[in-house]
Amino acid sequence: MTFASSACPARIQWLWKSSANPFSKSDLDEWTPYADVENLIIEKAYMNGEPTALLDDFTIDFHNRLQISNSDSTRQRPVKRMERNRDDHHAREERFTYTPISPDRPFGGLYGWISPFIRQTVRYLEITPNQLPSINKKILPRLVEKAANGIYEESQPLRKQRQGEELSSMLLDVKDAGIEQVWECCAYIYSLESFVYKKLNEIMRLIGSPEHEHDWRSKVRTMGPFCLLLWDSPYSCVSTEKGTVLYRGANLTDEIISAFKNDCAKKNRTVCSFQSFTSCSRSRKQAEKFGNVLFIMTVKHAFTIDLKPFSEYPDEEEELLFPGVCFTADRMTPGTGKIKYIIYLDLIQQHRRDDEYQSVDRYHTGSYAQMHDTYWSTIMFIQILFWDFFKQQTSRMFCEL
Repeated sequence: MTFASSACPARIQWLWKSSANPFSKSDLDEWTPYADVENLIIEKAYMNGEPTALLDDFTIDFHNRLQISNSDSTRQRPVKRMERNRDDHHAREERFTYTPISPDRPFGGLYGWISPFIRQTVRYLEITPNQLPSINKKILPRLVEKAANGIYEESQPLRKQRQGEELSSMLLDVKDAGIEQVWECCAYIYSLESFVYKKLNEIMRLIGSPEHEHDWRSKVRTMGPFCLLLWDSPYSCVSTEKGTVLYRGANLTDEIISAFKNDCAKKNRTVCSFQSFTSCSRSRKQAEKFGNVLFIMTVKHAFTIDLKPFSEYPDEEEELLFPGVCFTADRMTPGTGKIKYIIYLDLIQQHRRDDEYQSVDRYHTGSYAQMHDTYWSTIMFIQILFWDFFKQQTSRMFCEL
């Protein structure tokens, strides 16, 4: 299976006529593109010569070039197919703009290098460090199946079953293809404008909030396997080059901006973390489009992954921060235009040995849970000290299996 590549300059885009009166010949035409996964479903059916494509809310009639409501067949709109350059698309503001869920907790605390969500996932799957998918190919098909089933299950309450089916099918198509193909598929799915990246990050950003602990733990079974596959990248054998600069917009309140300003004035800066996967850009121009604050982040020692080769939107130059990457605020300067301030952050990997999530888990008791926690705490400490060497060796082990 071939995923998106910046080497391919064009993409097919289906659009529906969104004018107030879609069949009027005098009104100005307005066209709206279908969401990424819907577009994939429509194009696949079209290329396969099928008469229609079934979406969650509509059916696409190729012969008459119509979108027909599944609940009311009289509700119809014209559709069209066109070839677009890959950099010709609407800016994806939600993806590249940080808006705190809770003003009291705009960022996470120190949870250790491995996210609590990932630790709970490996605990749920009952796998050991030498069974991680980048190391042990035998576990990969089972893990991919769980990830596919979880995505489909999460699609149902959102009324996006057809999208869930399409994304699950993508994963199942590569379950026996090896870790590189599986990871590339996960990266591609994450890069799409779909419910998957939104739901995953919504869940992970709840970590650390006592009132939402049950909420994020309840999603370990469904979203955890996909999260683990995305996190355990076979390509992140070494940390991102020191000095790499990344950009991200943010919508921050005056109170949060003031807190950053106060922290920059301190000798000992507060260390915070990104709880979830966080989309940044290597292009300042892209990030400046969104929010009232611009974060300029310099990598000191952190693990990120370049999604550009796998994305439908290579012009965004998307770089993904792994959950648990920490930062300190270095300084602030006034911005221009809608950007009130520019905040400079230093990105680091921070290990916290007394992390409460490493060894205390009221949801898991007994000798297995205690042994499992101790085992993972030890492995995590080793990973922090020798991560570059560890990933190189485990990648070599994977190849030898």
